[in-house]
Amino acid sequence: MAGSRRGRGGGGAARRAERTAVHFETARFIERNIPNLEVLNDEALEIIEANAETVLADVGVNFVDNPDALEIWRQAGADVQGERVHIPRGLARKLCASAPATFTQHARNPARNVDMGGRNLVLAPVYGPPFVRDAAGGRRYATMEDFRNFVKLTYMSKWVHHSGGTVCEPTDVAVNKRHLDMLLAHMTLSDKPYMGSVTEPDRAVDSVEMSKILFGADFVDQNPVMTSLININSPLTFDSIMMGALEVYARANQACIISPFIVGGAMAPVSVAGTLTQVLAEVMAGVAYSQLIRPGAPVIFGAFVSSIDMNSGAPTFGTPEAAQITYGAGQLARRLGLPYRSGGAFCGSKLPDAQAGYETANSLNTALLAGVNFMLHSCGWLEGGLVSSYEKFVMDADQLGALHHMAQGIDMSENGQAMGAIAEVGPGGHYLGCAHTQANFKDAFWRSDLLDYKPFETWDEEGARDTQALASQKVHKMLTDYRQPDLDPATSEALHDYVARKKSSVPDAFT
Repeated sequence: MAGSRRGRGGGGAARRAERTAVHFETARFIERNIPNLEVLNDEALEIIEANAETVLADVGVNFVDNPDALEIWRQAGADVQGERVHIPRGLARKLCASAPATFTQHARNPARNVDMGGRNLVLAPVYGPPFVRDAAGGRRYATMEDFRNFVKLTYMSKWVHHSGGTVCEPTDVAVNKRHLDMLLAHMTLSDKPYMGSVTEPDRAVDSVEMSKILFGADFVDQNPVMTSLININSPLTFDSIMMGALEVYARANQACIISPFIVGGAMAPVSVAGTLTQVLAEVMAGVAYSQLIRPGAPVIFGAFVSSIDMNSGAPTFGTPEAAQITYGAGQLARRLGLPYRSGGAFCGSKLPDAQAGYETANSLNTALLAGVNFMLHSCGWLEGGLVSSYEKFVMDADQLGALHHMAQGIDMSENGQAMGAIAEVGPGGHYLGCAHTQANFKDAFWRSDLLDYKPFETWDEEGARDTQALASQKVHKMLTDYRQPDLDPATSEALHDYVARKKSSVPDAFT
């Protein structure tokens, strides 16, 4: 739970190095001690499950440009008509049963391992934006330097457990090569768990091969070291690129999130129950296919859901309907016996402003109470996912501490009951100096490391900084304080050599 390389010498030099070393903590993944919020009764859940089976059997799902997948389904007992797969009632659920209910994703630093499923919640940063924004430079296309900065910020953030994947899309590197630089950054600039590439099956192969260099081939075959995002082309379509990546990861025993990409009213019905039916059908088909590739391969039930503004067509976030779908999908995932991915610091705002704050708070709290196990996009998301924001990243990452504290539940120990304090103070007194307060004040309340609670006069004298200004200052400090975690030199050399050889073997392609 530490920070930087320390001085190796003795005496005064060692003490000076210790005083000047940068130290930071990484919190363990959240283990909830609070109940999940359940919005559907048993009858409603059974109706949705029955309707999903009807969708799979009667409507079917498309596996596009993937004849091997069609043959695998045919041999499993599905009715394949062209590229449409009709899955008999009960077959998908039966196949899903071999997927593990919980699994550990290993990090190169074992202290950073995360447990997926059960009562746990693992927090990971924003994923996928082609743009970045900061207060100084405004909105611009992301670069590889930005990508490395976000990996460093994630590594330095106390409440973020996972390094994530495409924290932004570095547009200054060729499309067919950038995954190599991104993976290298996650593997060398952080020692937290990370995600693999899914944009081409060959890039998934590179992800597995580089992980074997980092962890060892035998270890990777037996242990998940990546959790990668497989999006379904909703409605009910599985394309060959994503399925090709899924096949690579499943065969390699690496975890995948099977996640419909739902914008209600565009890719799914406008009703909550109808959307949940489609989400369940799509997830069951994807998870079942992963188990046909390798029974027991770890998978996560994914649900990314937003509604749509019927006037502009833009996605909206932090809405009641999205919350209801998030809660309901959590119940369906638990009944299916799978870890659950949803939620994030979602907002549609162009700036890290009040709109962003309201929508993000709604989204984060919904995900906590919905029983989410893996929360992608937990910090840095702006403008409907088009932008990774430096300032919003540290704002969100700070607020994730509140989720940790909320998830602890209420302390009902003797100390938590505080009967001695109540007796000591009595009527009309105050608790500031009592023994219980003195013993507990350091950790009695969660405290923000970012927000300003100073008196007005002090705040005004220090420049009357708003939250974005405070966040900009914190970004600068975190990147200045960053120290790269140690990595075996031979392993580092082998990773760099793999990337260099792969990049030199093909010409650049930007499409």
